[in-house]
Amino acid sequence: MKLLTRFRSSDVFSNVLARVGGLVALGIATFIVARAGGPAAVGVYALLRVLVGLFGVLISAGLPGAVTYFLAGESRDDPHLRPTIVAQALVGGAAAAVIWLLATPLLTSTFLHTAGTSVVGWASVMVFSHLFVATAKSCNQGNGNLPGANLVILLEDLMFLPAYALVFAFGIEGYAAIVASLVLGDVAVALISWARLRRDGFFALGAGPSMSLARSIVGYGTRAQIGGVIGLLNLRLDFLLLGALAGPAALGIYAVASKFAELLRLLPLALTYVLYPRFTSDGPEVARIKARALMPKAGALTLGAAVPLALSAGFLLPVIYGAEFVGAVIPAYILLVGLASEGFSSVATAFLYGTGRPGLNSLAMGAGLAVTVVLDLLLVPAHGATGAAVASSVSYLTVTTVLALFFFRINRSPAPESAPVGSLL
Repeated sequence: MKLLTRFRSSDVFSNVLARVGGLVALGIATFIVARAGGPAAVGVYALLRVLVGLFGVLISAGLPGAVTYFLAGESRDDPHLRPTIVAQALVGGAAAAVIWLLATPLLTSTFLHTAGTSVVGWASVMVFSHLFVATAKSCNQGNGNLPGANLVILLEDLMFLPAYALVFAFGIEGYAAIVASLVLGDVAVALISWARLRRDGFFALGAGPSMSLARSIVGYGTRAQIGGVIGLLNLRLDFLLLGALAGPAALGIYAVASKFAELLRLLPLALTYVLYPRFTSDGPEVARIKARALMPKAGALTLGAAVPLALSAGFLLPVIYGAEFVGAVIPAYILLVGLASEGFSSVATAFLYGTGRPGLNSLAMGAGLAVTVVLDLLLVPAHGATGAAVASSVSYLTVTTVLALFFFRINRSPAPESAPVGSLL
């Protein structure tokens, strides 16, 4: 409770609030989609969000993950930096959209067959717009403008709701309504966030794009991207395999369980998001002191928070989503076991990124992905959503273990005297 009190005045607490608002909006959106189209529609909705983000990050060479490091680090005052970021977002977004369009038949037949080829093809627009949203969020994060970043986090899911109402008013229904609403929501958030960045003087030092800076960003981004993509696969490979092997209905049930369990990730995600640019600005030695002092406290918080979520899952999921989603309860319990360790890994991840070691984070994510692939292939065909949950939970624990090993190997010296948590955040 003492730690929670200190969090209330911190950037971490503000980020958690933004994420809670986003999750509430996502929950409402999932509820609407579930009531309109059932579990299959929820499965398509979840898959589109996963695949679009994966395409954007992959084709842009990890641009959103790299932006923060350069804006918070030694390159922050380079007049070429910001125009270079925008140019890379344009090129990466356009390339990702074209590749999505070319891959539409494969995406449709493998994952999104119930949506249809034309609907999946139109989602290429979302690939472009979503990358601009992600880049704008990282620009605010790297500039130290966390209220601006929090606004993007909130609006990402919130804008789907008015967009869906508008699309429905024009008579568009079914899977086409889902895609159109996601695209309109992203476009609105991108316009709002980039207009705010411009108003805040983001381009005040602007000159022109720099090829040398672009290469540096691509280099860091590629190393970070490996971990980011692996992390996304680690988090969502169960979605892809379950959708391919068991169909959209089973995936829709599992998506509800996963989103509920991932409420536990709110604090760890906020910690990584806030600490990453702070550690970059602080330098390795100060970052080490802060990380060692904060890690056990963050771990204790997530372990404790898992208990009330587990106690409420059996009641809340069937009540909110309907009796046909009762099968989501057991997978939610299992996922909470693995996610309870995220507090430890969130601080270690921020430290590795902030001190220029994204490759080590990628190795940890790779270990988790290997576990996910093996266990998913073994368990999903026979056990469906429950098997996918077991695979993911073991994978999360594996990632945490490897990250902890890397962190303590780098920081072998005796732990420094603990500092007040408020000063760390």
